[in-house]
Amino acid sequence: MKQRTRIYYTESQKALMWERWRKGDTLNQIAQLFDRHHPSIQRILAETGGIRPAQRKRSRLSLTLAEREEISRAVTAGQSSRSIAAMLGRAPSTISRELKRNGGQECYRASQAEQAAWDRTLRPKTYKLVENRALAHIVADKLRGHWSPEQIAGWLKQTYPSDESNQV
Repeated sequence: MKQRTRIYYTESQKALMWERWRKGDTLNQIAQLFDRHHPSIQRILAETGGIRPAQRKRSRLSLTLAEREEISRAVTAGQSSRSIAAMLGRAPSTISRELKRNGGQECYRASQAEQAAWDRTLRPKTYKLVENRALAHIVADKLRGHWSPEQIAGWLKQTYPSDESNQV
């Protein structure tokens, strides 16, 4: 079999994978949608133990892209951190930290700062269900039995009270 180059799926493609997986399609059926073999789909689904990850969202306290663009424009215009903070209704320390962690006033770029902020919010450790395959199978069986996540978590705490590696 000829090996294909690795492709990187877009967020919309991944959303379609998860939707089809939730509906009960097999890996082969999902892979046919993308003209790929099932291992490429399995890799995406296995990263989170077969459970769709929560959609990433930004804290209401963090800077938005629009605010970062305003910072970039103000820095280019030569405004101080305090004046930028007053303009945005933010603390001066928020602006100075933003500038410091993203290249300083000399080379601050809003789009690069936005991407760096998203990259910094990635979960640094792997999911428990990825590391503990037995636990992942137990959780998957309970989900197939129409248990809620709260019921599964409670049941695991009762069943394994002293073993935190088997709790979610």
